[in-house]
Amino acid sequence: MNEIDRVFTKYPFFGSRQTAAYLPRNGLHAGRHRVRRLMGIMGLQAIYKGPNTSKKHPQHRIYPYLLRKLPITRPNHVWCSDITYIPVRRGCHYLVAIMDWATRKVLSRRLSNTLDASFCVEALNETNAKYGKPEIMNTDQGSQFTGAAWITTLTEADVKISMDGRGRHLGNIFIERLWRSLKQEAVYLHEMQDGF
Repeated sequence: MNEIDRVFTKYPFFGSRQTAAYLPRNGLHAGRHRVRRLMGIMGLQAIYKGPNTSKKHPQHRIYPYLLRKLPITRPNHVWCSDITYIPVRRGCHYLVAIMDWATRKVLSRRLSNTLDASFCVEALNETNAKYGKPEIMNTDQGSQFTGAAWITTLTEADVKISMDGRGRHLGNIFIERLWRSLKQEAVYLHEMQDGF
């Protein structure tokens, strides 16, 4: 239990599987179920996901997913975008990022204290001005990405719109991986005071 506590203090995002896999590095061997039982006794629980930012609007049109079996080999072929929440001392902020699928580079980002679509459109306009436009933009079905402001910006730039199926996080896997790394390696380890 002392070793589990030491590992959990160092890696608070480890669940019982990752903790059990990490223990042999220090000469201890315990199965996942034993580690889970001991973590339960100690009151340890891995950091988990928070609010769902992908709320679908019932009147907005949903576009088909265009990336199935599509080889993506060059920059500006496909961009993706997503929103995540960032917990701060009094509430939370929302972070949007736009990423190039081929290079995995974050092209732009914006932070907001509300979930309206304006900060997403600002990030998109900044990215279009700096890097040109993509052939395809892939997002989830959140209301910010199905709303008129986002869709109009893309259609006026002649960009094809692709949306993940409902509940398909793998459709936008690169940006979901970015969120996981950002939260587990920074946000969850340090209390954020504000948006700065």
